[in-house]
Amino acid sequence: MAKRKRRKISRKTERWLWLILLAIGAGWIFYLMIYRKWEDAAIVLPGGSEEVFGVKVPQGYPIHGIDVSSYQGQVNWQELKATPAADVSLRFAFVKATEGLNDTDKMFVQNWNQLRLSGITRGAYHFFLATKSGKQQALQYIKQVTLRSGDLPPVIDIEKLYGVKPALMRERVQEFLDMVEDYYQVKPIIYTYADFYERYLGTAFDKYPLWVAHYFELQRPRVGRNWHFWQYTEGGKVNGVRGKVDCNLFNGDSVRFRQMLIR
Repeated sequence: MAKRKRRKISRKTERWLWLILLAIGAGWIFYLMIYRKWEDAAIVLPGGSEEVFGVKVPQGYPIHGIDVSSYQGQVNWQELKATPAADVSLRFAFVKATEGLNDTDKMFVQNWNQLRLSGITRGAYHFFLATKSGKQQALQYIKQVTLRSGDLPPVIDIEKLYGVKPALMRERVQEFLDMVEDYYQVKPIIYTYADFYERYLGTAFDKYPLWVAHYFELQRPRVGRNWHFWQYTEGGKVNGVRGKVDCNLFNGDSVRFRQMLIR
């Protein structure tokens, strides 16, 4: 079979091809720049007051805090306490203590002890697994967490069903709450997302203090009951923590905040 002659690309065509490739490359770089700016902006709440902790915070709430786990790595609590903030006070921190039946957060002991020394009000939360016994999870929390006067009440973090029927999940959550309240002699705080609370917990748990997660809201979380703490963003930036961190605020003044603490 006779070989076909390879067609040569003219210099003019070659120049046009290079121009098209350069245009595509420049367009891609521009897209990435715009996307990164949009991604950074997405964590900033609309409205609010001056930018604090790298985000705009809701107005009228003077007492703020963060929550961390081993995901944030080592936290310098003294540096965190010195985070500059206009019109708000960084007063409290919740740290992950336990999860499920046997797991203890690897940074819990260090965070817990250093928080006490830093003077920042501390709270400890248990990440609840709906697939496990509420009583056994309460025992795991009680075994690891010693609460003292001036600490925040114990916290149960319930976010998912993991395939468990809502009624069984509520039964296990109630077991945890009852056992923890009996041991510490204080009503535990429930942490969850606004939607999860409305759909799966509701009025049966309205007697417990609520720490609710609801992002991108102007002035309050959209939940149909009173609330005590609000996690308003997961994209905050504070001294002493590498990367982004959850930011929270307390629904009240310093007098009401002191009333929340263990006596």
